[in-house]
Amino acid sequence: QVQLVESGGGLVQPGGSLRLSCAASVSTFSSAVMGWYRQAPGKQRELVARITSSSSTTYVDSVKGRFTISRDNAKNTVYLQMNSLKPEDTAVYYCHAYLTNLNIGYLGQGTQVTVST
Repeated sequence: QVQLVESGGGLVQPGGSLRLSCAASVSTFSSAVMGWYRQAPGKQRELVARITSSSSTTYVDSVKGRFTISRDNAKNTVYLQMNSLKPEDTAVYYCHAYLTNLNIGYLGQGTQVTVST
């Protein structure tokens, strides 16, 4: 049973920063492709950032230059550093793990990020 536990969400003013963390209980974490999705009210879920086992990263255009995804394989944890936050970044952020050896993906419960004055 894979568990993904997100933390670090909250309320922040525009221009502020937050760091999300996702702790994964999976023995093959180092080979997993890890990602962060988000879903804003009334919108479809979208992939925000992804990091491969070799730490290659991809980002949705709207967050490039502001968000950074990273991973610590020793801690089975993936991070999303979010800077220069905008109101349009408000959403529930979900951690995702794709286990390449099993061809299975898992999604966490999500953490709320609200950017507002």
